[in-house]
Amino acid sequence: MSQKFTGRLRRYVLAIAAAATVMVGLVPIASAASPSLPDPGQVGSLTIHKTQAGAALSGAPGAPIAGVTFSVADVTGIDLATNQGWQDAAALSTTFNADDAPGSIQAAGYVLAAATGSPVTTDAAGEASLSSLPLGLYLVTETQWPAGTTPSAPFLVSVPQTQPNGAGWLYNISVYPKNSVDGVTKSVDDASAISLGDPVNWTITGDVPNVEKIDGYKILDHLDAKLDYRSATVTLVDGTPVSAGSDYTVDFDSTTHTLTVTFTAAGRAVLAAHRATQVTVVVRTVVTAVGIVANTAVLYPNEHSFDIAPGQPGGPTSSPPVLTKWGSITVQKTDAAGKPLTGAVFSVYPTEADAQSGTHAIALAGQSSFPVDAQGRLTIAGLRYSDFADGVEVSPGTVGYQTYWLNETKAPPGYELLGEPVKFTVTAQTSAVGVDLVVTNVRTAVSPPNNCRGHECKPPHLGDLLPSTGGPRLALLVGGLLLLVGGFVIVARNRRREED
Repeated sequence: MSQKFTGRLRRYVLAIAAAATVMVGLVPIASAASPSLPDPGQVGSLTIHKTQAGAALSGAPGAPIAGVTFSVADVTGIDLATNQGWQDAAALSTTFNADDAPGSIQAAGYVLAAATGSPVTTDAAGEASLSSLPLGLYLVTETQWPAGTTPSAPFLVSVPQTQPNGAGWLYNISVYPKNSVDGVTKSVDDASAISLGDPVNWTITGDVPNVEKIDGYKILDHLDAKLDYRSATVTLVDGTPVSAGSDYTVDFDSTTHTLTVTFTAAGRAVLAAHRATQVTVVVRTVVTAVGIVANTAVLYPNEHSFDIAPGQPGGPTSSPPVLTKWGSITVQKTDAAGKPLTGAVFSVYPTEADAQSGTHAIALAGQSSFPVDAQGRLTIAGLRYSDFADGVEVSPGTVGYQTYWLNETKAPPGYELLGEPVKFTVTAQTSAVGVDLVVTNVRTAVSPPNNCRGHECKPPHLGDLLPSTGGPRLALLVGGLLLLVGGFVIVARNRRREED
């Protein structure tokens, strides 16, 4: 804005100087009513139209921004009703430093005085106005702006200005300083995660301020206590390379559970040269506890925002919260009459095929076999909600919807194993206190009971098929031996007769 205005001031000076040269010796000093010089008795106005950066100035200059406050100060000692005043304004504009606006003006020997009605704040239409302004040069400084925005730099504006057609003066001035409105979003990738300990990744995407100089830029992610941080990767969406250490730093504070990505001066220069891109941070974590995990990211788009709380004027902006949900299910083991049974053992599988084949059992807390307790009850905790994936609700048949399968690997003594796996889901309802699934066994119809499966089964031992009492069992053994010896004697006798 200041560079454009500098060029404009120079054009004004040249135009007035040329007009003065033509008139010298031809007419007396121009009166206040002369159309070629500003009217010293005239007053003007200044209307500030606050818009988002990136829009053209013609017609609708971009989305309006309400709640932006400006201070307007008169640069005293410059009289724009004279040629010398325009020359002084042009000279000041060449030394004007937006980073130190008051200082650069005062260093040039001028004093700043607040204009009547200053400060002003933009309304819902993004406009703020000052009226009855005497002719002069004014410094406009943005002093308060919404969270998540980078303000426009201070700038000089004159009242009046030459009409766009070059003939006459314009006393009611409109200016269009722009703010860079910078947003941040966060998403979660947990559709492939099933049980606690599986990877859950979070992607943060932050806008780059649409300003020529970026004096500060960082992204903060305060992780939920149910998450364990593993690593983070930083890239730019347009593929422009950035390097850890030289362009940005990644720091994780294990005490506050906070990840901070801060761009260095070199990295900010890269961002300023690629303002149309975005910064992406992928944070890799694992979920360590049951519950609803909510996370937000915070973008600090400029140095001024670093020391202000999120959401406060001029401070950083936060992403909408994104969730991942983890819960449990409680199983009750009973007989056909509803009586609790003990001794059953279960495993959980991610698919029916896995349950049928006994492969890929889900491990929780280092174990994949879960026995019921003394009351025949079992709570399986640490499974992702079936109906919630990648931060949104999902329905059966859609990507991310997860069905689980319960397989009985050992039945209670005297009862049959289940004939097939049991399908179940994990939701907010199942994660509440109470029994969610009743599993019934029937008594065995054979003896001994068929209460084992797979590697748990053992072939019967010969002794197990004989009576267990001592006397009869011993008599049978002795009798068998006598029959065996008698058989050998008869065979030997017959062989001897054949030889004789």
